[in-house]
Amino acid sequence: MGWWNERVVPRMTHATLDNPIVAGYRRQVCVDLAGDVLELGFGTGLNLPHLPSAVRSLTAVEPSDLSWQIAEEAIAASPVPVTRGDLRAEAISLADASVDAVLVTFSLCTVQDPGQALSEARRVLRPGGTVHFLEHGRAPGERVRRWQHRLEPMERAVAGGCHLTRSAPELLEAAGFRLGAVDSWYVPGPAVTRPWGYVSLGRAERPKV
Repeated sequence: MGWWNERVVPRMTHATLDNPIVAGYRRQVCVDLAGDVLELGFGTGLNLPHLPSAVRSLTAVEPSDLSWQIAEEAIAASPVPVTRGDLRAEAISLADASVDAVLVTFSLCTVQDPGQALSEARRVLRPGGTVHFLEHGRAPGERVRRWQHRLEPMERAVAGGCHLTRSAPELLEAAGFRLGAVDSWYVPGPAVTRPWGYVSLGRAERPKV
């Protein structure tokens, strides 16, 4: 992964995403999670305080050892048992239809192969189960999109491979999920932050047939 990605990016990501505004979004995306949950891109455990009491267990896919170390305090404080699973979302060792829900927040932007990762998520999710997602990505406005394309090479270099132009809803549909309600908006802030600040929050279901 390299020194920068191993030692700097986890701290930078934690500092960027650990704030009251994003915490409010995390509360929304975690509503109604229940049973055995798989989280793709666990990071530093910032979703843990928002898990409902109906969650029985959480299996965390997380490649960064430093992120896992930073998360230790949150894991210890969580009433939900947390187990570190696989390191890559593209290769999940869980059995077919073995989890009740999948949670993914600010991670599809950096997964090397999001299509394969979501294919694996669909495989391990029970029929009728849901993916709860909160992701930033491609903006609707042409002007912002142009800036996203210009900035993306730099973003990928300094932010662990983060893409600015992926669309989480489109990726989920392409992976065979049925989209439910999806809300999208710009995170409050100056216009200069808009290439990074267009987010989508919603759910997608694995069809029962």
